[in-house]
Amino acid sequence: MIALREIIANALIHQDFTISGSSPLVEIFNSRIEVTNPETPLVDINRFIDNPPKSRNETLSSLMRRLKMCEELGSGWDRIVIECELKQLPAPKIQLYEENTKVILFSELPFSNIPHEDKLWACYLHACLKQLTHEGVTNSSLRVRFGLEDKASAPVSRLIKEAVDKKLIKPFDPDTAPKHMKYVPFWA
Repeated sequence: MIALREIIANALIHQDFTISGSSPLVEIFNSRIEVTNPETPLVDINRFIDNPPKSRNETLSSLMRRLKMCEELGSGWDRIVIECELKQLPAPKIQLYEENTKVILFSELPFSNIPHEDKLWACYLHACLKQLTHEGVTNSSLRVRFGLEDKASAPVSRLIKEAVDKKLIKPFDPDTAPKHMKYVPFWA
């Protein structure tokens, strides 16, 4: 519920009300909820978590803050991703279109059934959250994020390696022994 509330609040705050006939669309399916905003983001989607707040609707944003619907701190995406991690759900997916943005929240899905690209995105978002608390991603932290047992360290190691290869994350200290390696987002 927290993640959904934040996504809908973001869709409202970041909508351009000068465009007539457009409004956020919420669609509920058996295994996912999709929220489509008739706008494109003001910031790069890779920096949603750590960016200062930006809004297209300062008046609405201020009203929603007074109604305790948002905080105007730019922390909505932090809460969305934290909530998904706490419930060990797949990471929220962001799809960009020419004039729209769609965010998809998924219901529970076993690690083995999560599409590979979504696992990489979850790994990156996990690194962003860890960066906010001055920690790093470890094999152990990523196993906890996905609800995996200790014996699942090999597939998580492969996921981390691919995330590094795709330049989503990077080693905090490349000279550290592999067993003690920590990773941060590519921008850190």
